[in-house]
Amino acid sequence: MGKGKNRRVASEAVVESVDGGLAELLPDRERARAWTLLIDGAPQSHVDLDDPAYLSFEYQRRLGHVIDLVAPPGKPVHAVHLGGGALTLARYVAATRPRSTQQVVERDAALVQLVRRELPLDPNARIRVRSVDAREGLAKVPDGWADLVIADVFSGARTPAHLTSGEFLTDVRRVVKAGGLYAANLADGPPLAHLRAQIATAAGVFPELALVADPTVLRGKRFGNAVLVASDQPLPVPELTRRAASDAHPARVEHGKALRDFTGGATPVTDESAVASPAPPPSVFR
Repeated sequence: MGKGKNRRVASEAVVESVDGGLAELLPDRERARAWTLLIDGAPQSHVDLDDPAYLSFEYQRRLGHVIDLVAPPGKPVHAVHLGGGALTLARYVAATRPRSTQQVVERDAALVQLVRRELPLDPNARIRVRSVDAREGLAKVPDGWADLVIADVFSGARTPAHLTSGEFLTDVRRVVKAGGLYAANLADGPPLAHLRAQIATAAGVFPELALVADPTVLRGKRFGNAVLVASDQPLPVPELTRRAASDAHPARVEHGKALRDFTGGATPVTDESAVASPAPPPSVFR
């Protein structure tokens, strides 16, 4: 993927203003055609044009585990990505599940233009990108169309409030077919009030949940990412646990009673009560 006419080698940074702030594409000195996307200094995506199945970021590898387990290996899927960034996960699906059909909803049209120009997609990949708000784009997806919906939406380093509510998740469930998966990248730090509320909110919409995160994040010791996985049918918890545990940065998978206990009686979020996820401390990006 990414080969052909455009053979840009990662050498010099590309800096450009986009709708969401200042975008920087920084070359990866260890990989010839790999780049990291930052928005206002916050890392958003990493892409290797020569190896789109390579996932550098910890949380993206965890989402990669979900992608790997949504269907038998190599089987094409229908996927919706809410939040595009550098289209890392859409590229991963296209590389590992050829002939998949994907819809990416990325509000920042200027960012989409930058990524398409500097980090072009494989022209054979069935990836459609729409530059609208995530909920507006989701509303246009047919009922039961998606095997997989991934939410990885950040305005700067915070998830917008309207993408944290039960009403939002109800529309996600409408789109996910029976047995399909929803996966969300969530970011929080002590006392983990946002993360607990997001689990409680998802539990009101999906009967099956699991959470994948670094144990230090789950213990409220530091700010970090957690991946919430949801479905209307039992999740592949044993295999997800095995993959998370064997990662270069091992993670723990919580589900069932342990996850309910972790939620600690948190109140589900509604459109009326929703707030954006907390801003990470400056030390996170140093």
